[in-house]
Amino acid sequence: MKYVLVTGGVVSGLGKGVTASSIGVLLKACGLRVTSIKIDPYLNTDAGTMSPFEHGEVFVLDDGGEVDLDLGNYERFLDIKLTRDNNITTGKIYQHVIAKERKGDYLGKTVQVVPHITDAIQEWIERVAAIPVDGEEGPADVCVIELGGTIGDIESAPFIEALGQFSYRVGPGNFCLVHVSLVPVLNVVGEQKTKPTQHSVRGLRGLGLIPDILACRSTKALEDNVKEKLAQFCHVPLENIFTLYDVPNIWHIFLAKKNIWHIPRLLKDQKAHLVISKVLNLASSVKEPSLEEWTSRAELCANLHVPVRIAVVGKYTSLSDAYLSILKALLHASVACRKKLVVDWVPACDLEKETAKENPKAYKAAWKLLKGVDGVLVPGGFGDRGVEGKILAAKYARENKIPFLGICLGMQVAVIEFARSVLFLHDANSTEFKPDTKHPCIIFMPEGSKTHMGGTMRLGSRKSIFTVKDSKSAKLYGNKTFVDERHRHRYEVNPDMVERLEKAGLSFAAKDETGKRMEIVELPSHPFFIGAQFHPEYKSRPGKASPLFLGLIAAACGELESVMNPVSAYQHLISNGPKNVFVNGTSKSSQWLG
Repeated sequence: MKYVLVTGGVVSGLGKGVTASSIGVLLKACGLRVTSIKIDPYLNTDAGTMSPFEHGEVFVLDDGGEVDLDLGNYERFLDIKLTRDNNITTGKIYQHVIAKERKGDYLGKTVQVVPHITDAIQEWIERVAAIPVDGEEGPADVCVIELGGTIGDIESAPFIEALGQFSYRVGPGNFCLVHVSLVPVLNVVGEQKTKPTQHSVRGLRGLGLIPDILACRSTKALEDNVKEKLAQFCHVPLENIFTLYDVPNIWHIFLAKKNIWHIPRLLKDQKAHLVISKVLNLASSVKEPSLEEWTSRAELCANLHVPVRIAVVGKYTSLSDAYLSILKALLHASVACRKKLVVDWVPACDLEKETAKENPKAYKAAWKLLKGVDGVLVPGGFGDRGVEGKILAAKYARENKIPFLGICLGMQVAVIEFARSVLFLHDANSTEFKPDTKHPCIIFMPEGSKTHMGGTMRLGSRKSIFTVKDSKSAKLYGNKTFVDERHRHRYEVNPDMVERLEKAGLSFAAKDETGKRMEIVELPSHPFFIGAQFHPEYKSRPGKASPLFLGLIAAACGELESVMNPVSAYQHLISNGPKNVFVNGTSKSSQWLG
C-alpha cells in the first residue's frame, strides 16, 4: 500500500479537500486503484451533531456514517463508496483507546498519547486503507489521506506525531507528503511572498514531517524566481513545486460556479502524476493519465449559456457549504441537460408573514426571487425556524405549476401544505414543530431516541420500493422495482394520514420494505411535484446525475419527457451531441447511442 498525505498551512480554506480529490482522480486515471481517508482533529466522534454553520453539510454514507463534507468530494470525484471509518476524528480515536483501557487490553500500563493514541491512529489508517471501496476485491493501490485543519493547530498534534511515525514505519517509496500552502500577493508591491510558506514548511519539518511536494495557492502562476526561492528555503525539488493559481477558466469557475473539475487537468499539466509516482516508486507501473472525460465535462460546463434558475429555499442559505451536495447534484443535472445553473438562495424565514412586518424589504426580495425561478427545491433541515416559509414555497410551486423537489424535511412540508390547503386541515403540522397538533401529518419514528442526538436517526442506504409503476419518479429511475438511497431523518409521514391524503390526490409512489413508511410523494396532476424522504444528492456523480435532480432540471427546462422516455431521451441526446450524460440511471455516450 502506498500513502499520499495532504496537509495545509498558513490559513484554512485553501482547498485541501479538492487537492486531495484531484490527486486521487489523477492517480486513478493512471490505472491505479485509490481510496481516501479524512482526518478531522475535533473531539466530536462524528459530524452528525454539528451545525452546518460550524462545519458545512453533514455527508451521509451507505453504512449510515455521518461524516465531513470532504468525503462527499472523494466519493463524487473517485466514484467510490466509503465507510464511516474513512473519517477519523479525535473523538473516535480516544473513544477506541478508552474502551480498550476499560477492557484491560493494556495490561495495567499507563495509557498515554504516545504510544497508545499514536499507535491507534496508525493502526486505524492501515486497517481502513485495506478496505476496498471501488467494488473490486482486494485493497487499493494508493490511499490519499487528508489531514484537516492547519499545521500548528493544537488539536492536530497527536495526528501529526502519529503520521510522522507512520511515514518512518512504512518507509521511503511508500509515503508522499503534499503540503498545500498560500503564496499571497500584496497589492502594495504586487510581489508574490514566500515567507508564509517557508514558515509553514519549517513548522511541518519541526514536527517530524518532511514535504515531498508543495502545492501553492496564489492569485497568479508562480514566477520562476519564486519557485526557486521556495525550493531553496523549503528543501523541496523545483519540479516538485506546483501552483494552483487563480485564472478565469479555472479557479474563477471554481469559486463563482462551484466547478472544480478543472483541477485534475491543472495538476496533470504540471506533471504532478510523474512526481507522485516517482516519490512512491510507481514510475514503472503507471500509465499516462487519461482525463478526456474530465476535461470535456469541465469545458462543457464553462461554456454553457442557456440558464436554468432554481430557488433553494432553506434555513442555512447564508452558507452554501451547508448545501454542498445539493449544489453538486444540481450542477450534475444541469450539465446533463446542457443548461447553465443559476441558484437563487431564498431564506425560508424571509417568506413568512412575520418578516413582512419586521423587514418588508427582505420579504419583498425573497418573494421576488421565488417568483422569478424555473424550479423550486426545498432541502432537508432541523428545527422550526423557517418551516412556515418552506410551506409557503411548496404552496406557491404547487398552485403555480412550478417544478418542485422536496428533500427530507422538504417532502414533509409539502405533505403538510397539501393537508392544510387541499384537506382544509389548517392545524396540520409535524409533531417536531407542534407536538400537540390535532392533525399530525408528520410524526416521530418509533425507533428514534429523544434523549440522544448523535447517530440515533434513520441513517444510511435503505430500499425504497415503487408502488406506483407509472409515476414520474419510477420512470426517472428507469422503471426499477426499487432503489437504494441514503437517509437521515427521525420524523416520517404519519401512516394513519396516508389514505386520506391519497384520496385527495396525493400519491405515495414509493414506500419502504414494510409498506408503512412513505419514501416518495408525487402530485400526479402537477407537471413535476415530487418529494423524497431520502437524500438523493448523496449519490449524484459528475456524468451520472441523480434521477430526481435530473427530473427537476429537465422539468424546469420543459424537457421532462426527454429524460423519462428512453426513446425520446436517445433522440434528445443525439440531437444535442453529448459526450457523456445520464439517462434513466445509466451513464450513456453519444458514441454508444450511435
